[in-house]
Amino acid sequence: QVQLVESGGGLVQAGGSLRLSCAGLGRTVSSYAMGWFRQAPGKERQIVGAISRSGSNTYYADSVKGRFTISRDNAKNTVYLQINSLKFEDTAVYYCAGRLVPVYSGNYYYRADEYGYWGQGTQVTVSS
Repeated sequence: QVQLVESGGGLVQAGGSLRLSCAGLGRTVSSYAMGWFRQAPGKERQIVGAISRSGSNTYYADSVKGRFTISRDNAKNTVYLQINSLKFEDTAVYYCAGRLVPVYSGNYYYRADEYGYWGQGTQVTVSS
């Protein structure tokens, strides 16, 4: 089974950018549909974006469309979340998640309970 490790979080000013990475250990992430979620203090975990196994299909929450971009480099065994035009309300712990899918699957998944593998999270803090 895959172990997911996020990195790239930090403290950034509003309007700035970050690129989060999610690396797979133990097994290649190319066998997984992947998602990024975030959880702010006192709030439920919510989907940010999702990407199919091949990367051909993506999904974004309405709150991040046009600012966030999810991508994957299966050769590097890594999934990315590019975050631009950061807002204070983007402050949260960001998690990547993986769901093992068949090789022919072009699906993405946007519910947390559809994923079986999770990273430990990386903190993103946006200062105003």
